Amino acid sequence: MAISLKDQLLKAGLVDARKVSAATKEKHKQEKQQRKHKIETVDEAKVNAQKALQEKVERDRQLNFERDEQLRHKAIIAQIKQLIEVSRLSREHAEIAYNFTDGTKIKKILVTDEMLNQLSNGRLAIVKFDEQYSVVPKSVAEKIKLRDESYVIVRNALQPTEDADDPYAEYKIPDDLMW
Repeated sequence: MAISLKDQLLKAGLVDARKVSAATKEKHKQEKQQRKHKIETVDEAKVNAQKALQEKVERDRQLNFERDEQLRHKAIIAQIKQLIEVSRLSREHAEIAYNFTDGTKIKKILVTDEMLNQLSNGRLAIVKFDEQYSVVPKSVAEKIKLRDESYVIVRNALQPTEDADDPYAEYKIPDDLMW
């Protein structure tokens, strides 16, 4: 059988019987007044507990959002890394230096003659991942740009190809001709 707190305090000698009966009468009097005047009392402990619970829920929601954002960012970086590794063009026999700017610095990468033409025509692009520069096709650079634009360093505008069936391809336009 459980002993009430009132009985435990009396037994320990922390309060006397008069104080207990006075507190009980006061409590009963307050309850009677509340019923009579239909007054609602605000339980501050209950309000504080609800407020603390709401703050905890909001804090947990914010932490979950930040964690999800970090996971999403890691997934994007992993996708970019995979795109670069799969599509990177080999520069094994590259002998021509191609200069480009990365922010405020001028960088140099060795490319083949064909790569140089395709970089100039906009068919290839240069991307940067982990301080390494790679040459990738334009379509891969577009996919990387959709995920994070900061990884694409050089992406020239696509130049129209010359038509092989053009009968006037042999004839060059003179420089002094004004249109």
